[in-house]
Amino acid sequence: MTTAPWRDPALPAATRVDDLLSRMTLEEKTAQLYGVWVGAATDGGGVAPLQSEMASAYDWDELITRGLGQLTRSFGTAPVDPALGAQALARAQRRIAEAGRFGIPAVAHEECLAGFTAWQATAYPVPLAWGAAFDPALVEEVGRRIGEDLRSVGVHQGLAPVLDVVRDLRWGRVEETIGEDPYLVGTVATAYVRGLESAGIVATLKHFAGYAASAGARNLAPVRAGVRELADVTLPPFEMALREGGARSVMAAYNDTDGVPASADPYLLTELLREEWGFTGTVVSDYFGVGFLQSLHRVAGSEAEAAHKALEAGIDVELPTLKCYGEPLVAAVRAGTVPESLIDRAARRVLLQKCELGLLDEDWRPETGRPVDLDSAGNRALARRLAEESVVLLDNADGVLPLAPDTRIAVVGPRAHDPLAMLGCYSFPSHVLAHHPGVPTGVDIPTVLDALRAELPDAEVTFARGCEVSEPDRSGFEEAVARAAEADVCVAVLGDRAGLFGRGTSGEGCDVADLGLPGVQGELLDALVATGVPVVLVLLTGRPYALGRWQDRLGGVVQAFFPGEEGGPALAGVLSGRVGPSGRLPVSVPRDPGGQPWTYLQPPLGLAGEVSNLDPTPLYPFGHGRSYTSFDWEAAEVPEAEIATDGSYDVSVTVRNTGGRAGAEVVQLYLHDPVASVTRPDVRLIGYRRLELAAGEARRVTFRFHADLSAFTDRTGTRIVEPGALELRLGASSADVRHTARLNLTGPVRHPGTDRRLHCETEVEPVS
Repeated sequence: MTTAPWRDPALPAATRVDDLLSRMTLEEKTAQLYGVWVGAATDGGGVAPLQSEMASAYDWDELITRGLGQLTRSFGTAPVDPALGAQALARAQRRIAEAGRFGIPAVAHEECLAGFTAWQATAYPVPLAWGAAFDPALVEEVGRRIGEDLRSVGVHQGLAPVLDVVRDLRWGRVEETIGEDPYLVGTVATAYVRGLESAGIVATLKHFAGYAASAGARNLAPVRAGVRELADVTLPPFEMALREGGARSVMAAYNDTDGVPASADPYLLTELLREEWGFTGTVVSDYFGVGFLQSLHRVAGSEAEAAHKALEAGIDVELPTLKCYGEPLVAAVRAGTVPESLIDRAARRVLLQKCELGLLDEDWRPETGRPVDLDSAGNRALARRLAEESVVLLDNADGVLPLAPDTRIAVVGPRAHDPLAMLGCYSFPSHVLAHHPGVPTGVDIPTVLDALRAELPDAEVTFARGCEVSEPDRSGFEEAVARAAEADVCVAVLGDRAGLFGRGTSGEGCDVADLGLPGVQGELLDALVATGVPVVLVLLTGRPYALGRWQDRLGGVVQAFFPGEEGGPALAGVLSGRVGPSGRLPVSVPRDPGGQPWTYLQPPLGLAGEVSNLDPTPLYPFGHGRSYTSFDWEAAEVPEAEIATDGSYDVSVTVRNTGGRAGAEVVQLYLHDPVASVTRPDVRLIGYRRLELAAGEARRVTFRFHADLSAFTDRTGTRIVEPGALELRLGASSADVRHTARLNLTGPVRHPGTDRRLHCETEVEPVS
């Protein structure tokens, strides 16, 4: 029997796919361009926006005779035992392969924003916590672990990471982002991509592009960002994750920018992504994003027209389930209103990726029979380490922390004794189990109260809830104040409840009008402070909240961004002193809750000045974080240097731990451009390095600055490196500059290409 060329693994993938396409009917090619979401709710209780309105009916047995592009969230739709789920997915894949003429299985995809979104799978810290850790190597290890778990049950594609750069802290999805700086977002997300891809999982970059810059911080609101903001803030993380991370898929965003929906933007999805950046993978729609061109954006008059616009722009796969790319698209091609060449283009990309994944090979078999443990001891240890590194000590003015081991502690607050306080909206318990009351969380999640009692067994620990997260009930204040008054120290654990579409205070569709603490939690904090007992504020949130009201009134302030299932022990370790706090803020903490939701990337007119009575200066700046030890920074004095606009320059600093215990310092390198042809951020991050130092230990970190890192987009929309003066500022935060190196770029204006340097190389060496 002769094997068809498309089945021959010895042939180039392009040759195999071209042969296969030549044999397929229009219906078979189109079937590769959509997913199917088996078991998705259509009663209004879904986990995606407008799910009940957008889902379409279909006959599964008849549908799969044509083949199938993707299977949507076999594990992430309802609680299913992982081993049984793997067997069910394998059975579904066999049925798909047996039903079609070519025996091609589907690509199975799942969410994996903060761990595999499946029942009994490890719930890791959310991406905002990754940013707080400033540790890409650790995030890469987390990505690899998550990828291995996905592969172990037959999943091929992960819908992560999120590369949106925070532009307004009121946006509900801040918890899903890595931070407010494109360099931090790009480097950390790229590390996660490398981890997923190293495990054989197709990483999917989202949301491409501009989604986080929505007007008024409203989910799915229009984006009114200018060309330079998009080019210099929004797009660089995506370019880095593609070029340096090797991501093989991109998800088109929901938003429109200046009137053009991303899902129908050929410049974004084809000219920039493919022709300029050279991307060769697949572009998938965000859930129902193709249909939204008709129902929400109203740039299409029918499902067929929506499919045409999306295909033409460059969306290869409609997710999560068929609506526009099914019968409406086939009929439009038959009628001659949509060129079949668009089907061929998208199907070729999809099949090339399936070929890479081995799904076209004759010996392909679904994976079954393996033992499945999605919350292994190794996973939990990794989750604990990331949680510990991500906790930020904002303040310890009175030296209340670490807590004495035998003290009287009143633990107060609505987040102190709730396991869900540790989890973001894309964790399985928050995302899915809300629709399955009575089903256990599936993983052990110690609360702060339980973890603190275990951490300090000799301490006398009492508890009062005080209030709920967002409800106006103050009836618990009296008990909370009484417990605090009896104690030596009060630990107030406040924050968010993650949820979806208004069912929480943080998460997708949970946008806020201002940055005041939710509900009456601020009033509870006032009442606790009024007791005169030192109060340590512990925040478990998905975004920063305004804390200026309590400036200089608290004994300590600890910030954790939904730190995952091991977040309780991590926080307890920081409070006790067993863990040295080392996190740094990936987003600024505002002083006031009102109309200053901006990030630190501000040009001169965005900073405090005499032209306005409103002061946007944050209470705690981007990059800020304190320690239980002390560090001395020493940089060699160097004269002002000159380098060409294509040159490089090394700047070094020696950091010594001068305290009595081990600790970590995050050395940050910022760029200040005193004069430019367009307004520039006063400072922006261009490099960083986390240093773990024993007591008395010193290390020298060298940043290899290249002029490419000073590039920006000029008035014509062209990226340039401009000659002139620059300052390289070494700091412990964006506002805490320790040393400055002055440079002068000489020569002509330079136009760096797509091979320009995207990140600053660093080197660390010991110092005696």
